[in-house]
Amino acid sequence: MNLSDKDHQLIWHPYTHQKDRPFCIPIVKGKGSVLIDEEGNEYIDGISSWWVNIHGHSHPYIAKKIYEQAKKLEHVIFAGFTHEPAVQLAERLIPLLPGKFEKIFYSDNGSTAVEVAIKMALQYWSNTNAPKRSKIIAFTNSYHGDTFGAMSTSSRSIFTKAFDEKLFEVTFINVPSKENIEDLKTQIDALANEAACFLYEPLIQGAGGMKMYEATYLNELLSHMKSRNIICIADEVMTGFFRTGRMFASEYCNEKPDIICLSKGITGGTMALGVTACTGKIYEAFIDEDKTKTFYHGHSFTANPLACAASLASLDLLEKKKFIERLDRIIFQTTILFAHLHQNKYNDRIKNIRQCGTILAFEILSTDGDSYLNNIMQTFTPFCLKNSVYLRSLGNTIYIMPPYSTTKKQMKKIFEVVVEF
Repeated sequence: MNLSDKDHQLIWHPYTHQKDRPFCIPIVKGKGSVLIDEEGNEYIDGISSWWVNIHGHSHPYIAKKIYEQAKKLEHVIFAGFTHEPAVQLAERLIPLLPGKFEKIFYSDNGSTAVEVAIKMALQYWSNTNAPKRSKIIAFTNSYHGDTFGAMSTSSRSIFTKAFDEKLFEVTFINVPSKENIEDLKTQIDALANEAACFLYEPLIQGAGGMKMYEATYLNELLSHMKSRNIICIADEVMTGFFRTGRMFASEYCNEKPDIICLSKGITGGTMALGVTACTGKIYEAFIDEDKTKTFYHGHSFTANPLACAASLASLDLLEKKKFIERLDRIIFQTTILFAHLHQNKYNDRIKNIRQCGTILAFEILSTDGDSYLNNIMQTFTPFCLKNSVYLRSLGNTIYIMPPYSTTKKQMKKIFEVVVEF
């Protein structure tokens, strides 16, 4: 029995319809932006393996730093102990964050980073002497993860349907625009005395279909939220680390978040790590002689030294001059495809072509409508794989989000396969 057969017999894969599911392709090696299967076939990873990989697969520098750390300390409980990689990462990360952040709380993935943020915000109001607030505001079409708090703050969809009756209540508002910003302010005013926090994906709603919106109106909305003393939480799990062209999407706004959630690209895509950073104001609400005001939250692998070492190595690579040159080239080439898709000959097949930094997306017109369950998803990935590219659509939403290591030739190949499809 080969690897694919054993996998089919033993493993339950994520986001995968189980009845008559196809056999998975065994990947045995990754190098740069290329994945290699057991038969030697190569596939250009056009979505950074679920948006995590930013420097390319098996980057030798990151691998070296993980190896060096593994020889010294692989893990230690993070209650009562600390270690150099965790402290160094916090020292380097805080000055880079888009706001006046003072404390880093480590967890182990994007969903848990969001869970930490939600709990911080709710307990902040519980710990202070101010009138208690418990309502949470989030955007329609949002997605923040698959744990229950993250699901509750995500827009109700196919991802949450089986659990909707168990999720806690959240007030959902539309993303801001020139047409609705004043109406949104009115909605916020009606909730002002009850709203504990506002959770948002800045500029791009990822799993919701790569929906993009303008920083100008997000900034205006954040300003209004802050004037009503509502804690603002930026979910930058996907948008962090230059996906939008800047280090963080929040840098496009003058108004900064009070709490920020990071994961995915933080380790260069090599290991699981979550970060939730908060301002001093949030943290101070947890300093009290009353032990019930302690933040009772943690994970077995909190601040894993190997993951922290990988993150430090990734930051080293982001600071190199050649990185910015590669980033600019990726953005430039993506802009070329953006312009090409706008040509009239595609108008009867696609719509809503959009780009933000290194991310490009559009919808294929379909009688099935715009839906994650659109049948285009069943034909798109096999077509791309047959042509040596790995892309995975969100229903009829086609998008690209390549590693920054992707060469000019590889980018051209990705574009050609998308256009051919």
